[in-house]
This record gives sequence, C-alpha cells and structure tokens, in this order.
Amino acid sequence: MDVNVKEITGVWDLGYSLDKHIVSSTYIGENQWGHAQFDTVRTDVGEAVFLLKYRDDFTQCTDIAQSINDNILPKLPFISFIVAMPPSKVRPKQPVQEIALELGNIAGKLCISGLLVKSKSTPQMKDIASREDRIELLMEAFEIDDKVVAETLPETGYNVLIIDDLYDTGTSLEAATQTLRQCDKIDKIFVATATRKR
Repeated sequence: MDVNVKEITGVWDLGYSLDKHIVSSTYIGENQWGHAQFDTVRTDVGEAVFLLKYRDDFTQCTDIAQSINDNILPKLPFISFIVAMPPSKVRPKQPVQEIALELGNIAGKLCISGLLVKSKSTPQMKDIASREDRIELLMEAFEIDDKVVAETLPETGYNVLIIDDLYDTGTSLEAATQTLRQCDKIDKIFVATATRKR
C-alpha cells in the first residue's frame, strides 16, 4: 500500500495520517434519478477505507492496520494502549474499532474497547456552523467509562493512541482528546488516521 504520511496537528500531543482520501473527483453527469455522479480516484488507503466502510469489506482492516503500524507507529513515542474513535453511526460491526483491534494484534498493544464512548447522539456536524459549537456538542456526547478505566488502567502515566478513519476538520479528534485529558491516568495522547480530506 503506497502512502504519503503527513503530520496532523491539534490539541493532541502528536498525530499522523497515512494519506489523502481522494486524489480527484470529476463530475460525469447525472444518473437516471437525477443524482450527480462522479468519477472518483482514491489513494490506496482511501480505496481501502471506502471498501471497508461502504462495501463492508472487513478484509481491508489488516492492510490499513499494517500500514499504520509500519508508517506511523515508528514516528510516535511509546504507546501504552490503543482506543478507537467512538462511531458516529450505528453499525453491526464498527470499521474503526476493527482497525484498532487489528492494529493492537499487529503491534502487540492492548486495544481497550469501551473506554471512550459516545453516550448520546449528535446532529450531523456539517449542519453546525461553528467549530467551537461542534466541539462542545461532541464533548457533551463523549465520556470516559470509569468502570473500564478501573478494570484496565491500574497505574498512571499511560500514553494512548486514538485511531480514526478520516481526518477532516479535526473537531471529533479534538473533542475526544479533551475528553481523554480528563482521565488522570492518561499522560500523552497520540492520533493516527487512515486518511485525511486534504
């Protein structure tokens, strides 16, 4: 899988994205129902994420996780454990959680499910004008499960890696980071995304 790793900056301590999601998207007309159609060219990892999320091809998780392991983890300091970004959409099987679990297996790191959860639904972020309002809404929706913390983090000073599929504006990752900072057992917070919008 060819990648073009880029640092992504935010309130987290250090973060990287494997590659852009889309190389080009060209309008090619409308279909028989009047919906716009596009000829979309994706990067290797962009295509893998597309197949995973929209074609339920969970075999893509291994390639994505392996690429994060090979291309991003060497750029990061020591990681204690991995968490997946809480999903925005209910699915029988969550793509980002599966990537995080696979990365944990490949890297030999604990992937903690349920530590960071989305406890209530939020409106579509694209419908909320202000970045600050989006972050505030997400912070109200995200929470740390104290029971999971008590069961999995007996000490302090843990460095966590948040995994996500797409980095766009960074509001979700910022809200997740700020929520995780409320846990006194966590020290550094790192971010790795499969793709980025720009």
